[in-house]
Amino acid sequence: MFRPMRRKRQQLSDAETIEILKRGKQGILGLNGDDGYPYAVPVNYVYSDGKIIFHGAKSGYKYDCMVRDDRVAFTVIDKDDVIAEELTTYFRSVMVFGRVRIIEDPEEMRSSAYIFGMKYWDNDEGVKKEIERELKGLACFEITIEHMTGKEAIELTRARQEV
Repeated sequence: MFRPMRRKRQQLSDAETIEILKRGKQGILGLNGDDGYPYAVPVNYVYSDGKIIFHGAKSGYKYDCMVRDDRVAFTVIDKDDVIAEELTTYFRSVMVFGRVRIIEDPEEMRSSAYIFGMKYWDNDEGVKKEIERELKGLACFEITIEHMTGKEAIELTRARQEV
C-alpha cells in the first residue's frame, strides 16, 4: 500500500522518527481538497500515545475536507539548513500517512485539548481555563498513523556513521 523509501540509507529508525514527532511543534497537514486539488495547511500538534493530536474550528475548509475524506498526510521538518557552497540542504523530516477522526466525546476532547495545551504552555490551571473558555467552538482531531518514515540528508547520515 505504501511505497518503500527509495534512499534507504537515509531512512531514520522508528525511534528517531518518533523523537522528531515528539519534539516538533508544527507540521503540514495534507488533505484531499475540493475538485481533486490537494490542500496542505500548517498546524500545531502534539504526538501522544502513538497518535497526532491537533485542534481547529468546528467549521471551515479544513474541517470539511476531513469530514469528506479521512485519509491524511502529515509532515514535520526537524532540520532545514541550506548549505549554499554545497548547493544542498542538510535536512531531517518525517512523513506520516494515516486516518484522521474528529473527537466528538466532550471528555475525550477535554483530555486531548489538555495534552495539546500542556505541550505549549506548562500551566495546568491556565490550560484548563482556556479549554473551558474555548470548548464550545473547539474541534479536536486525532491522526491514527498507518505508515511513517523519517529521512535525513545523506551528509547527516555519513556524519553519524563517522562517529
